[in-house]
Amino acid sequence: MASRKPVRWHIAVFLAPAVLVYTSLMIIPLFGTLAQSLFNKDAAGERVFVGLANFARLFGDALWSDAFWNALANNTWFFVIHMLVQNPIGIALAAILSTPRLRMAAFYRTAIFIPTILSFVIVGFVWKLILSPIWGIAPGLLDLVGLKSLFQPWLGKEETALTTLALVSVWQFVGIPMMLIYAALLSIPDEVIEAAEMDGITGWSQFWKIKLPLILPSIGIISILTFVGNFNAFDLIYVAQGALAGPNFSTDILGTFLYRTFFGFQLQLGDPYMGSAIAGSMFGIILIGVCLYLFGIQTRLRRYQF
Repeated sequence: MASRKPVRWHIAVFLAPAVLVYTSLMIIPLFGTLAQSLFNKDAAGERVFVGLANFARLFGDALWSDAFWNALANNTWFFVIHMLVQNPIGIALAAILSTPRLRMAAFYRTAIFIPTILSFVIVGFVWKLILSPIWGIAPGLLDLVGLKSLFQPWLGKEETALTTLALVSVWQFVGIPMMLIYAALLSIPDEVIEAAEMDGITGWSQFWKIKLPLILPSIGIISILTFVGNFNAFDLIYVAQGALAGPNFSTDILGTFLYRTFFGFQLQLGDPYMGSAIAGSMFGIILIGVCLYLFGIQTRLRRYQF
């Protein structure tokens, strides 16, 4: 008679603390928020079940939908800039820093990664000072290279405020994709690199033809992390432009829209039920994006993995 496999209780013991913390701080509040989005107050101030009526108001009522679609469009542009600027720069930096002949590579990696550990409050406040047309140092720096005529109050103009903040965010977090791609490049077997060099494939040609296809799964993971992080963004916009996300809501994203709706701001009263509907919409957008990645992209990238 075959002996039964022992039950590995130690796995549950080690996982239990993390599962309990994550469940209490994330899962339970998430389901509580989704449940609250299905309720509202009646004329008497009593809590009543309204189903999807809050979502219908959010998407169809001009009082809410204009602000929601504006925030969603701004959030999408915020994400696109990170995808088109942050991730390519991170990949390029990782490729350069992984070059064996590069001196002081560890110093460069540390210097580029340091901004990622800084507080959003510090980053937002410092960049707001730097870009200030009154006491900022940006006009002076541009004047040193003869480009002062190009300076504008980028944070004060509707056309440039959101892009400027997105680039500030890129500066802060470019170290994350750099380090992840750097680790992926180091994990490529030496035999593959040696075989490429024997075939005369070196330098950037080696990166494009050999290394890049092998790190595509890591690039995919970075892309979905960028998507989730950008559609959960809030801190930098709030610190730099306030809850109203000025000028004229041009930097308003889903996070700031949720904050004003749920907690209220100035003359706007807080509405936790509509705020929960916005939070539920954000969760749905992120869930759809993650599912598209997992079932539509990741399965195709696995063929490149060793």
